[in-house]
Amino acid sequence: MATLQVFDKPMCCSTGICGPTVDPVLPRFAADLAWLKDQGVAVERYNLAQQPQAFVAHPDVTDAIRENHEHALPLVRVDGHIVCKGVYPAREMLAAWCGVSQSKPLTVAEPTGGSCCGSTGCC
Repeated sequence: MATLQVFDKPMCCSTGICGPTVDPVLPRFAADLAWLKDQGVAVERYNLAQQPQAFVAHPDVTDAIRENHEHALPLVRVDGHIVCKGVYPAREMLAAWCGVSQSKPLTVAEPTGGSCCGSTGCC
């Protein structure tokens, strides 16, 4: 399965809801990352204010910041390749980059008794 890395701007927390103004994209993006984890994607998220070494450890990330300054963040990498800079991508894009299907398989409930109504025989 894919590994997705997110390099965030300096923030107090990953949800962004602890500051004076809330960016509505941040809670949605946090939910999308949780969904990706549930699908088996390895998700790593780094905050420049709290984990600067993670940024320095990836030369392509530091190059992007050097070239685009704060406009490079957030930056998203999948399997070591930059796929997005400057915006938080939608779930559809994250799923496509990570090779995850968004469709849920249909399940058919099996009757529990001898009729379509189960064991009650009400129909």
